[in-house]
Amino acid sequence: MKTIDELLAEGVAGKRVFVRADLNVPLDGTTITDDGRIRAVVPTIAKLAEAGARVVVASHLGRPKGAPAPAFSLAPAAARLGELLGAEAAFATDTVGESARAAVAGLADGQVAVIENLRFNAGETSKDDAERGAFADQLAELADLYVGDGFGAVHRKHASVFDLPARLPHYAGYLIATEVGVLKKLTTDVKRPYAVVLGGAKVSDKLGVIDHLLERADRILIGGGMAYTFLKAQGHEVGSSLLQEDQIPAVQEYLRRAEEKGVEFVLPVDVVVAPSFPDLKTKAPAHPTTVAADAMPAGEMGLDNGPETNKLYASKLADAATVFWNGPMGVFEHPDFADGTRAVAQALVDSSAFSVVGGGDSAAAVRILGFDENAFGHISTGGGASLEYLEGKTLPGLAALED
Repeated sequence: MKTIDELLAEGVAGKRVFVRADLNVPLDGTTITDDGRIRAVVPTIAKLAEAGARVVVASHLGRPKGAPAPAFSLAPAAARLGELLGAEAAFATDTVGESARAAVAGLADGQVAVIENLRFNAGETSKDDAERGAFADQLAELADLYVGDGFGAVHRKHASVFDLPARLPHYAGYLIATEVGVLKKLTTDVKRPYAVVLGGAKVSDKLGVIDHLLERADRILIGGGMAYTFLKAQGHEVGSSLLQEDQIPAVQEYLRRAEEKGVEFVLPVDVVVAPSFPDLKTKAPAHPTTVAADAMPAGEMGLDNGPETNKLYASKLADAATVFWNGPMGVFEHPDFADGTRAVAQALVDSSAFSVVGGGDSAAAVRILGFDENAFGHISTGGGASLEYLEGKTLPGLAALED
């Protein structure tokens, strides 16, 4: 794929450059609680603006139903982008309508405009090729060139990600080039031992990557809500913990295959439990207790790894040469259940391994818990995209940037 450096060498002064970014940041009302994805795309946008391009930035945010929804407006992200760029970014209140056309027409060389949430138009996510293509045609009228830099969306066959690049000369931005380069280090010529840490809520979200990594990883450490399906598959009581009963046969098969292939599967040996899910707004004390993983009380809910598990996981990461981590170990947003996630992050900081934090909640946790991002090899902006890449899938947004 052609890169932004090739585009800059060709010259962009006066050209309208459509940048498909990922500004899908978490919001508390209109307050951004983690601006990591915005900061990640700033180098691409700033470089284009410095070279005299008229930059049109587009993104999705959340899951609106194909129509405008104020709670999912990109206005806060546009304001924050302007702050990071050191120059206000114009904001269009629609995607391809009068406001968007006026905002783009009003750009001078080196200026930036952000159009409203792409998912306010049903054509963005439509499964109908014609409807999606029609929206891509409208977007194409806003620009002369296309730069794909929204890594967090490249696994989606959406109009702005997949269809639009076919309508304009297209290039990969700095973020996508970096993300792909990092993921190649996790799939080809991997330095060993190769340890993978998987957490988060659901086993079903990670089935494909577990299946693929059983052929590649040396160790797989499991935490988060998905751990309780593994513990149940081993015959243990898991109380009222998150459980996907329908996935137990698949989990048992993975454990069997791991043993057969000599892949070390590491599960919690103790867990932190509470009577119910904690209040994440008030952070009220949740009255947690720690119990052995094979002795969970029937009425309790597992919400974090326990201290012995934290020590065990740190020891399993200490000598790793490569680590991929996706998914928190517990409900890290509450102080009573953040230690497991903090322990994994600290183990990676202390390790000499090339460590990749795989986007989503893991990336947010690293920042929320106060870790220096530079202490990790790479913090990805795309959890789902990273996982699908590691599964060996073809990602539509990357395929669209190939020539």
